[in-house]
Amino acid sequence: MATATATATATATATAVVNEPAAAEVVAVGRSKRNRIQVSTNKKPLFFYVNLAKRYMQQHNEIELSALGMAIGTVVTVAEILKNNGLATEKKIQTSTVGTKDEAKGRLVRKAKIEILLGKTENFNHLVSTNKVVREAPEAEE
Repeated sequence: MATATATATATATATAVVNEPAAAEVVAVGRSKRNRIQVSTNKKPLFFYVNLAKRYMQQHNEIELSALGMAIGTVVTVAEILKNNGLATEKKIQTSTVGTKDEAKGRLVRKAKIEILLGKTENFNHLVSTNKVVREAPEAEE
């Protein structure tokens, strides 16, 4: 029960919401959690989250990917893409259940939650800068 309250409080103190504010699509939470990406199932493309994670990793040495319920698969996929491309290493995975209030039925609903902490690899900056050069080269030729 305390976890649900802490989660609700953290979400309520969000500092930035990207795109649809009512949907709380992506939220950078609190002062100590500016490196957290919360993923939802609101039909954002998978690579939206991959590219967002890359941008966050350029600013921070580690990022935390977080999701509830049906969005867990998306978070795991994003983490695996970053790891397989040599951009991130897995530092910690934490699973739990949280209680959220169902507005329609007015009762407590338990949902699975996952938090994946990823750190930059040693060659992150080199890989990202090389990727930018490769992408910019075709534009220069046109």
